[in-house]
Amino acid sequence: MSSATEPRGLLIESAELRVLELPLRFAFETSFGVMRRRYVPLLTLHAQGHEGYAEGVMDYLPLYREETVPGALAFLERQLLPRVLGRAYPHPQALAAELASYRGNRMARAMLEMAAWDLWAKALDLPLWQVLGGNGSSVAVGVSLGIQRDVAATLDLLAQSVDAGYQRVKLKIKPGWDEVPVAAAREAYPDLPLTVDANSAYTLADLSALQRLDAYHLKYIEQPLAFDDLLDHAALQREIRTPICLDESITSAQDARKALGIGAGRVINLKVARVGGHFEARRIHDVTQAFGAAMWCGGMLETGVGRAHNIHLSTLENFVFPGDTSSASRYWQRDIIREPLEVSGGWMPVPQGPGIGVTLDHGVIDEVTRSVTTVRAGAPPSVDDQAGQPPADEVY
Repeated sequence: MSSATEPRGLLIESAELRVLELPLRFAFETSFGVMRRRYVPLLTLHAQGHEGYAEGVMDYLPLYREETVPGALAFLERQLLPRVLGRAYPHPQALAAELASYRGNRMARAMLEMAAWDLWAKALDLPLWQVLGGNGSSVAVGVSLGIQRDVAATLDLLAQSVDAGYQRVKLKIKPGWDEVPVAAAREAYPDLPLTVDANSAYTLADLSALQRLDAYHLKYIEQPLAFDDLLDHAALQREIRTPICLDESITSAQDARKALGIGAGRVINLKVARVGGHFEARRIHDVTQAFGAAMWCGGMLETGVGRAHNIHLSTLENFVFPGDTSSASRYWQRDIIREPLEVSGGWMPVPQGPGIGVTLDHGVIDEVTRSVTTVRAGAPPSVDDQAGQPPADEVY
């Protein structure tokens, strides 16, 4: 379809929902635990000869937020997909508005909404960044480093990241493992843009430990306190010089407005799948910009599908800090898309072509698929379960 022609409506005909099992190239440790593999829900929507792709970022256990893979799959198969299949939507925003009647479950809703945005952009024959209102052929990229066994291992990995040209390095921290790696990193690289991420591991009782980090000139401390807290973050921000970056606490534009209004932080990490999709992400972007606050695009160990969505979103003008959209080859021996998403000199090229600009590698996907569910309008889901549930000790 010509880019000058508006589609009359987005009629979603059917959907395929897979669960993929992908081993990580290395154990990724945070304050939650150690992740060695990801179980990735992959959604494909079919509409008028086009396919739209999105992936789920929820974990099997409710550690980052409350959503889980089993819960999201059930919600999508039994409620969300049957509700939208066979119906025409004038714009993905209309679909997002309909899904907003459900409370919470933003990661599950984001899968459906983001796949619809990919479909819509493809129907327009436009790249997603242009449909979203972004600009630019590449985006600045940083890297996130998990907790290492000791300082020497931290510095070794840090050196590799600096040599690769990443424009910002983020260290995962937890109580008892914070000032030591940060001090070593700052001594080795006095001018490196450096940040830390606590993943909600601290409380106000840890104030002195967090205040000591002020000495190391960090760009920000990410989500030090509880995932659902704003008031304690505001109290903490008054006691430390380093800007607080909010991640898990921000799930909507209203959250962003309240957080910035009370001074709970000065930076926002925007993860499109955490907030319900691109429409709400754009609203959060605009609220943050109106407050004059900085923001950046976070990552959730996505495959190339989710990574492509993140890259397109990162072209919006208020993403001023480098995002966590590092090279896919850092995480996966083989990605599930054909196009390599690789950083060059600290910059990630924006995928070209309609929609998110990537195509699925079905050979790889078939190898790592653990279950397939097909949903059509007016018909019960068809399930091909090849593996069942993963062992609990393989999740984290």
